[in-house]
Amino acid sequence: MLQEQRVKLQEYSSDFVFRLKDLHINFDKYKYYPRDEKFKSAIYDSSKKRIFSTLKSNEINFDKVIYITDDKIHFITQPESYYLGTKYIIIEIPEDKAWLENVYSFLFYFVFIALFFMLILGYFLLKLFLKPMKDALYLLDRFIKDTTHELNTPVSTIVTNIEMIKKASLDEKLSKKINRIDIGAKTISNIYDDLTYLTLNNKIISNNKNVNLSRLIEQRVEYFHTLANAKRIDFVVNIKNDVYLFIDEKKLSKLLDNLLSNAIKYNKLSGVIKVTLNEKHLSIQDSGKGMSKHELENLFIRYKRFDSSVGGFGIGLSIVSLIAKEYELDIKFTSKLDKGTKVIITW
Repeated sequence: MLQEQRVKLQEYSSDFVFRLKDLHINFDKYKYYPRDEKFKSAIYDSSKKRIFSTLKSNEINFDKVIYITDDKIHFITQPESYYLGTKYIIIEIPEDKAWLENVYSFLFYFVFIALFFMLILGYFLLKLFLKPMKDALYLLDRFIKDTTHELNTPVSTIVTNIEMIKKASLDEKLSKKINRIDIGAKTISNIYDDLTYLTLNNKIISNNKNVNLSRLIEQRVEYFHTLANAKRIDFVVNIKNDVYLFIDEKKLSKLLDNLLSNAIKYNKLSGVIKVTLNEKHLSIQDSGKGMSKHELENLFIRYKRFDSSVGGFGIGLSIVSLIAKEYELDIKFTSKLDKGTKVIITW
């Protein structure tokens, strides 16, 4: 900007020097300092003392040729002769900031075009770099779907046939073996249900109806009795009245199964699981190892596991969170290390 203004200021200074020369020669005739509407000026002698000035500011930086001060552009030049004793001529014009607006406009359009170009480039690079990951995820998803499909028939057959066996008529050794098979089958069945829910979640149509939550809890507690007995865990169930929720029964069962399964899995030997139900909320409390504050904050992250010593894929609580959000159920976990964990579901 200063270089562009310099050309104009040199023209102004040349015109001013010509008029100053004329005043010097014809001083007795004019006796009037040359002025111009386009600029203001000042003349200084060789000792940098002001002779005359129309400038608004008298602070001059004689070390520079052109500079900006207080929104004013100053240009310093020296005439070829000491007209009226002048060694320095200062020309002053206002700086209107128009150049700065042009720079801002240029930068805005430049940045906009550059950003647009980078977004397009980034989009194609992202697709290129993510393709191997997308292919791997597709293969993994395909594998999970195929695996769960193949597991369905044998798991259902094992669970159904075990339930048909009258364990009371068996001797103790055989009964223990059947119980182990029952535990293994139900564990596989629960994992199968979780994987099926994850892979088919978007395709599952909810069949909402008034579900007797009290009866469903009793059924699911009974279902997990075998797993609980293997760790000598006792259920303490406190259900006073029938409570109904308008919800999909299969999804509610899946939510209860994951919470009860975790309460057993992370409980201690000879522990206790307290299940309490009233008209407003359901609570499930275990006497297990508990969780830290950090673990509580990351509880619902899919595939997140805090204890590799127990089985699972880290998807159970993620499914619980999805179902709770779908039906606007409020879930709150509280836990103390070595004391246990309590989950309260409110509706």
